[in-house]
Amino acid sequence: MSVAEASLRASEIAEAVARPLVDRTDSGVWPVEPLRALQRAGLGGLAAPRSLGGAGLGLSGVAAVGEALGRVCASTALCFGMHSVGTAVIAAKPTGRQRTDFLDAIVAGEHFTTLALSEPGTGAAFWLPQTRMTQTGTGMRIDGEKSFVTNGSQADSYVVSTVAADPDAPVGDFSCVLVPGDSDGLTWIDAWNGVGMRGNSSRRARLDGVRVGADHLLGAEGDQIWYVFEVVAPYFLMAMAGSYLGVAQASLDEATAHLGRRAHAHTGRRLSTEPILQHRLGELWAQVERTRRLVYWAAEEGDAGGPKALLGLTAAKAEVARCAVDVTNEAMTLVGGVGYRDRSPLERHLRDARAADVMSPTTDILRTWTGRAALGLPLLGD
Repeated sequence: MSVAEASLRASEIAEAVARPLVDRTDSGVWPVEPLRALQRAGLGGLAAPRSLGGAGLGLSGVAAVGEALGRVCASTALCFGMHSVGTAVIAAKPTGRQRTDFLDAIVAGEHFTTLALSEPGTGAAFWLPQTRMTQTGTGMRIDGEKSFVTNGSQADSYVVSTVAADPDAPVGDFSCVLVPGDSDGLTWIDAWNGVGMRGNSSRRARLDGVRVGADHLLGAEGDQIWYVFEVVAPYFLMAMAGSYLGVAQASLDEATAHLGRRAHAHTGRRLSTEPILQHRLGELWAQVERTRRLVYWAAEEGDAGGPKALLGLTAAKAEVARCAVDVTNEAMTLVGGVGYRDRSPLERHLRDARAADVMSPTTDILRTWTGRAALGLPLLGD
């Protein structure tokens, strides 16, 4: 499967399965039907390497599928994107047991995973978990709380971050543990009720004495920083960049279609013939297209391990966040009252787009990271 083929499959599912359910999803229902359809279409292992049975499409594939889904339903794009990020983390250095018990099922489309990194006490600083992992006679015990867990209570497994065992470990040094969704001690609180992204089941999880085997630890001791910046961050940034790029394109499409079909009743003059509207639409097209170029260049640079991958990846989500909000907002202005009325597609796009700035790493953090990377400084630290 190529990136183009994966994008086409995702587009077909988005149109045939997700679009008829958009209003239901936006009411707060997790989009199970399109997500299962994506798995059945062979996209469950999108981010897993071919050597492990996956599609092996890397960051480019994750971004492309995210855009295809985001054009129709941002919640579906976010949910599937987080599954893809979780898959990439599990597939990075799996043990034989992890491959047999988790990864093979993911690739077969029979297992859905996600990340559980953010916490109520640390906010956007997801690299500073306070959740504790302690060794027991038979494995590990996990205690703590996670917030904004996309696919919360719906996924089959969760990639959970825990504080490093060594109190003198550097900032950002944490462990990732794979927690089955049916684990005793894992409970869910506070149903998701966001301004936008209403179908993503972004819930809070409490882990009270959750016990897992030692083979649920992802990677070896000392791998934590590698996981954060070589797997979690790149895949997460591209999944989100692709999803919100899809939102921006959908808003541009709405404005273009409106200007093309509407005419003034008193003159018969079509809106598409007005030079000022042509000018403003042209600006929006250029903003979306240059943002798209950055996103896919960053994905390709990241897949190739290029020297500017870090700069591109951190800048891409920040640029998409601005693009999605600006383009949707301007599209609503171009469309006028029809676009402003309750429950229009642009109303939903604007609510969904606004999440891009506040989803960690936030736009402010990413701008700072881009500057630090440009200066040759480490992303974290004074």
